[in-house]
Amino acid sequence: MIIKKADRIASIPPYLFAEIDKLKAQARARGVDVIDLGIGDPDQPTPEHVIQALKEAATDGANHRYPPYEGLPEFKKAVAAWYKERYDVELDPETEVLALIGSKEGIAHICWAFVDPGDVTLVPDPAYPVYRTGTLLAGGVPHTMPLTAENDFLPDYSAIDPVVAQKSKLLFINYPNNPTAAVATPQFFADTVEFARQNNIVVCHDFAYCETTFDGYRAPSFLATPGAKEVGIEFNSLSKPYNMTGWRIGFAVGNKDVLAALSVIKTNIDSGVFNAVQYAAIEALTGPQDNIECMNQMYMRRRDVIVNGLNSLGWDLKPTKGTFYVWAPVPEGYSSKSFCALLLEKAGVNVAPGNGYGEHGEGFFRIALTVNEQRLQEAVERMRQQGILFTRKR
Repeated sequence: MIIKKADRIASIPPYLFAEIDKLKAQARARGVDVIDLGIGDPDQPTPEHVIQALKEAATDGANHRYPPYEGLPEFKKAVAAWYKERYDVELDPETEVLALIGSKEGIAHICWAFVDPGDVTLVPDPAYPVYRTGTLLAGGVPHTMPLTAENDFLPDYSAIDPVVAQKSKLLFINYPNNPTAAVATPQFFADTVEFARQNNIVVCHDFAYCETTFDGYRAPSFLATPGAKEVGIEFNSLSKPYNMTGWRIGFAVGNKDVLAALSVIKTNIDSGVFNAVQYAAIEALTGPQDNIECMNQMYMRRRDVIVNGLNSLGWDLKPTKGTFYVWAPVPEGYSSKSFCALLLEKAGVNVAPGNGYGEHGEGFFRIALTVNEQRLQEAVERMRQQGILFTRKR
């Protein structure tokens, strides 16, 4: 029997982190003690009070039935209250909040709601791969917006061909940014609103690292920008603030018409989030929030270990203000892939190659601060012992 796959599968590159997992497994099979700095999966546990809420909710038989497609009313109210308290953004919990099975699925499905075959989306590069693959799976055409150090890793809207802009249906942005760790200014968000309004583009802001910020910096919500709710939505998740990556609970907030369209896709594809998980999420959002500051202090210490350590090896990195990533250039003479392969082979340190996030990530690598300080110090020391230093490109 010949099994013919859909043509859309051929347009999708292998998922970056699946490829990284293969390389790690091969190294470990050779007996290498791999220090894994490749994937942004928090190493700390979910707060205990959230776990207890899950246990209690899971014992209630009423929660074993199908959940509401759009999310429990209590969950949506908790999200709205959290947004008001944290970002001073007013949301109608009934129409401006939509529960998601993690923000990743919402980001992918928004393309199905708005992108017809041949339609254009504006996608940052380097970026979280799902913006591009979601577009491709919907039959759309992703148009690259380069993120460069010279522009503080913000897209330059003036560089987009006006014809392309007029054809575009969606605009993806993400700040604090994965993988570059860049942050956005209020002026950039204001410019985004104006650009979207002029070109009738729906803005999709990925705010997954909303609470992971350092040195007194607080990341603003895109929706706090005047006019933002008229042109777009914001995707968010409990994964990073509350160490709940495996729980698969997130939400989209903002423009009610955009969320209604996304909801049509979801109601035909999934059956919502397990009620017990939603009740645990309510506890996360409404319960003690001190865990967030504790996590940020921990990530800041880890950031300093890596930034100071790499700088001692010749790099010239500045402390990041957000996310738990460090984005660094590769030494002269290496591509992203070859340098990451060298690190894994010689030092047993696994990092993510920048080109895995797009062509404009070439020449960089990303470090995830998701192991303890001792392991980070060991990673730097292994690099030093192997003579892995930074040499500047002339």
